[in-house]
Amino acid sequence: ICFRLWLLFFFDFLYTVFLWLSSCWISLFAFFFFLMIRRPPRSTLDRSSAASDVYKRQVFILAAALIVVLGIVIWFFRVPSRTVTTDDQLVVSPADGKVVAIEEGLETEYFKDKRIQVSVFMSPLNVHVNYYPISGTTSYYKYHPGKYLVAWHPKSSTENERSTVVANHPVHGEVLFRQIAGALARRICTFTDVGRTAVQGNEFGFIKFGSRVDLLLPLDARIEVDLGQTVTGASTVIARFKDRS
Repeated sequence: ICFRLWLLFFFDFLYTVFLWLSSCWISLFAFFFFLMIRRPPRSTLDRSSAASDVYKRQVFILAAALIVVLGIVIWFFRVPSRTVTTDDQLVVSPADGKVVAIEEGLETEYFKDKRIQVSVFMSPLNVHVNYYPISGTTSYYKYHPGKYLVAWHPKSSTENERSTVVANHPVHGEVLFRQIAGALARRICTFTDVGRTAVQGNEFGFIKFGSRVDLLLPLDARIEVDLGQTVTGASTVIARFKDRS
């Protein structure tokens, strides 16, 4: 999975640079044209070390800015090692971020009944790897194209680009978790499909640049987090299943 994420990062970085250059070619042309008209003729450069220093400083600033941008992208795609919480009675956080919603509501895509929804918002500074909250078998997966409202918008769960996954635990039944794209996150990657084994704490996907993950839990699950609490993917306990032994 880590190799796939880094491979994904490499191609996505090239794709992002291509889109950025394509959309900003006029600005880049103007910038480089400005540098060229500021650059003295070669004969003058030979005679004037001050003018040469100015040109070198401009090139250095541009290179430094590109290195900073590359560093930010690498930081965003990081996959840190962490202690994974594994317990069949527990539901762990599928993402790093802050709990922005804990509410009971009707789930209309798959269950068609009431569930407890816990939503975790990921800022651009958070790790954006997504983790299986429980173990079991993937019983449902569907990708939905959509809008790019801010991730904390109430309608983002139903109108934004999103990917829905349901894992079926052999004892506690099914849990739905939904990756939701935000205003910056324009790409959702999901590394699962129907029939695949879900292992609690393992990576199942990735969302780029600010997004949200919703958990839809049974009504009898006991919530272990508070609104506004900061959580860590694969480690923080979100809920505890009702004991069915």
